Amino acid sequence: MDQDALLKALGAIQGQLESLTKDNAAIRNENAQLKDSINMLDAKIHANTPHHAPTTENRPSSSGMMSNDSNGALASTPESPARSSSVTLPLGFPPKIVLVTYPKQVGVNPVSMDWGNRDPVKRGPVVVSRHKGTARRRNAIGAHGGCYSIYHALAVASKNLESDHRPIFTNAEPAVTLGPHPQWGDKKKIVAMDPWGHISPWQFKQYIDDEGLDIRPTIAITRAHMRLPELESSVKAGRLVPDGQICINETGELAVTKVAVEPVWYLPGVAERFGIDEQVLRRALFEETGGSYPELITRDDIKLFMPPIGGLTVYIFGDPAKMSDPNVKLALRVHDECNGSDVFGSDICTCRPYLIFGIEEAVKQAQQGGSGVIIYFRKEGRALGEVTKYLVYNARKRGLDKASEYFKRTEDIAGVKDMRFQALMPDILHWLGIQKIDTMLSMSDMKHDAIVGQGIPIHKRVEIPQELIPEDSMVEIGAKIAAGYFTSGAQVTSEQLENIQGRNWTQDGPKWEDLDH
Repeated sequence: MDQDALLKALGAIQGQLESLTKDNAAIRNENAQLKDSINMLDAKIHANTPHHAPTTENRPSSSGMMSNDSNGALASTPESPARSSSVTLPLGFPPKIVLVTYPKQVGVNPVSMDWGNRDPVKRGPVVVSRHKGTARRRNAIGAHGGCYSIYHALAVASKNLESDHRPIFTNAEPAVTLGPHPQWGDKKKIVAMDPWGHISPWQFKQYIDDEGLDIRPTIAITRAHMRLPELESSVKAGRLVPDGQICINETGELAVTKVAVEPVWYLPGVAERFGIDEQVLRRALFEETGGSYPELITRDDIKLFMPPIGGLTVYIFGDPAKMSDPNVKLALRVHDECNGSDVFGSDICTCRPYLIFGIEEAVKQAQQGGSGVIIYFRKEGRALGEVTKYLVYNARKRGLDKASEYFKRTEDIAGVKDMRFQALMPDILHWLGIQKIDTMLSMSDMKHDAIVGQGIPIHKRVEIPQELIPEDSMVEIGAKIAAGYFTSGAQVTSEQLENIQGRNWTQDGPKWEDLDH
């Protein structure tokens, strides 16, 4: 049975349930029949359950009855009063569990969303909260905070946070004004973030005041100082010159504007960007998150999804207004997270050295009257994750750690060499109002092609200077150049690729410290 047929069948059942609410006797009779049917099915399941399968004590009870909760959503009601009374739910939790909602259910009335409308009032706010009074008005699937929403759940479950807490945003407004830019009104240019997310509680205050809706920002803008030990060395070497405004002093301390962004996906736009059908995207998201978001399947009317992933941070040097000025030069580095190198200085890759170099060049461009921007994405290990990355490290170091094997070792474990899929990355550039990039501090062909493909020209590309490449990173750099990454020097031949080896590899085999322990 296809999805449309399922929805029609469910709609018919819903209609029957609604008619039954007019007759309490009929409801009791229907519930009794449903209970008998469920018990019969349960008995059959028990009769055919292998001895090693979970017992009823280890699996959800099948005797719970189905009903409509106060939000008009299909809900499961525990049948056992003793069991339900022995558990004290956090304040604000409804007595019935909302499993899934359907477009035409009673009381479900999503706030209108016209994604891409240039007028924020006509476009409407992003509403995803399940708080009482807001759940029926949701027009987005998921939760605020991305992957951090789980910590929010732990705080509520452990009673460190009230489940009905409502943020007070007094004095939390953006530290600087950004936009609006024409790109905010183009649904093909911004599909992975909410252009109005930095001012949503203030822009959509009427919804909060009149309806009591829980509307929260997905973007925050602040100002700060940045201190990195390498920048003091940059000043001493003369690569950076203190000016008292951007590079503040001889220690290399920098003044910076920071923007934090949580992802908000407009599913039709995301699907189009990847060249796939929206229903295929929804099904993949549902399946690969363990069925965590059933509304991806049941609520075709809801087009927004807040995925459980990390977001990004923008670091702006100089006047933020200059980013969108086509008459001034802009230097940009788009950097994907690498905790081992960025934070702890691992020398198996070039991530931190390239990041520091990018910051230096961005600051120098800003000091020359232009704009410098660093965009830091949470895409650890090429979005494969740190566990996968370390498994690949082990496989490399215990084998032939050659540039020719670099991507193959990743594909052996992960099935793909890179899952960053930069197609959504340019959205932040459109949001910042960037129209061209004078200096792109990146060797990545994927990043370059994604940006240019979104209509933003790149005038010059700059690779990491040779003297900044750690010894053990030559395997990475050689493999990337051979795979098509940008270089202003000579290309790497197949023979050279075979001869580029990690520092711990010898003709007698790997000499990895771990093997000597």
